[in-house]
Amino acid sequence: MAQNQVQEQRLTQEQRLAQSITQQQLLHAQLVELPITQLVERVNAEMDDNPAIEVAGPGDDYADFTDNTENSESSDISESPDYEQEERQSALDEALESIGRDDEELPVYYAGEQQEESTREQGLMAQSDSFYDQLLEQMAMARLSDSERYIMEYLIGSLDDDGLLRKSLSQLSDELAIYHNLDVSPTEIEHVLQLLQQFDPAGIGARSLQECLLLQIARREPSRLKDLMQKAIEQFFDLFTKKHWKQLRSALRITDLQADVLIRELRKLNPKPGSAMGETSGRSMQQITPDFIVDTHDDGSVTFVLNHGEVPELAVSQSFVDTLREYQANKEHMSHQMKEALLYTKTKVDAAQNFITAIRQRQHTLTVTMQAIIQWQHRFFEEGDEALLRPMILKDIAERTGLDLSTISRVSNSKYAQTRWGTFPLRFFFSDSLKTAEGEELSTREIKAAIRDIIHHEEKQKPLSDDMIQKMLSEQGFPIARRTVSKYREQMGIPVARLRR
Repeated sequence: MAQNQVQEQRLTQEQRLAQSITQQQLLHAQLVELPITQLVERVNAEMDDNPAIEVAGPGDDYADFTDNTENSESSDISESPDYEQEERQSALDEALESIGRDDEELPVYYAGEQQEESTREQGLMAQSDSFYDQLLEQMAMARLSDSERYIMEYLIGSLDDDGLLRKSLSQLSDELAIYHNLDVSPTEIEHVLQLLQQFDPAGIGARSLQECLLLQIARREPSRLKDLMQKAIEQFFDLFTKKHWKQLRSALRITDLQADVLIRELRKLNPKPGSAMGETSGRSMQQITPDFIVDTHDDGSVTFVLNHGEVPELAVSQSFVDTLREYQANKEHMSHQMKEALLYTKTKVDAAQNFITAIRQRQHTLTVTMQAIIQWQHRFFEEGDEALLRPMILKDIAERTGLDLSTISRVSNSKYAQTRWGTFPLRFFFSDSLKTAEGEELSTREIKAAIRDIIHHEEKQKPLSDDMIQKMLSEQGFPIARRTVSKYREQMGIPVARLRR
């Protein structure tokens, strides 16, 4: 009989342990899926519900454990029938036996360890100014006449999402005359545009990719490298865009080492200067708060920090810890009411420990996942070219990190990374692959980027058919079928040739 009771007790303990692990895993999964803005709300709600959790740090007001409701409930229990009271007492004794067996260190989650490193980056994202507003702020500091100021504001409003100006000066002159009753010549508009092109970031207001890159090069300190960069973009821009590096080296008559340095510096130029300035004018987008701040350094290395937002440093309340220890020291002489209070304290402390541990696990999971993504897509983070994104699926990152596929999926949902080239959802870095007849693996994203580039540079009066695009892709090293071109074009929302005139 006694042996059966021992076995049942061990079984009950194992079941509770399994249940505890499952609950902890569930809590971790829930927190991992939350973006930083929702995590702040969850932490605040948990602190409201559990007085055993508090903001870490000296001088804090600790929660008072005394609770009249608990006392009154205990009084009611003490007046219950003897059988129920004995059963309750037995359950209490069993639950209290495990308290104090192990001197476990109470976990503390410090959100501030990396906050100082990312204060500047977070400050940038905390601004609610739009693309339009940021340029207007710079305009306010410029010395402009009333007419120039009006033209400047109209130019800013005419910029595309990437910060480039794709309307001709004559078209802008006509629009100002017709819609705003302002008679200005293209020459006057160009003068104001040159002033706009002096604003930050470098390359803003350019009328083409070539001009955008030249504006950025012009701001560099005088050097032999600057002269080579300028010559490469001015005279051999076609070789640069087609990545014909050997021909570019021969045309510039430079050594292999010089060519490597030149190409590396050219790739650092930003083809979309407006992407780093937040949302564009005319949009009413909800502000995005990045979960990761990624920084690409001049030497090509890539680092990142987690954005902790307003998540405070958490710890188990010292008053609850002291109460727990005080009750533990008087276990043998505790009344029924004191045991009830001890059980309440233990429950709250356990819940606080589990939550703080889950927060810490979330931080670790996000860190190793982002590390793996950066390692896999390092060339993109270094150069910002979407065509450099390698095929990558959730399974790839799961295998590299040792995490479950479902965990990687949760991390990738609803989270954003702020990079030198703009702010992207984590899902942006994932893409499928396509295998050619020869077994070569191609990124579908790279193929789509090539299709988009071909269509962007086609003659507007003679748009290219899918057959012609397929032939041009084959020449660029993408041997795909015409029906694949059609499918990818439709996925990107690009109409057929006859509708692109």
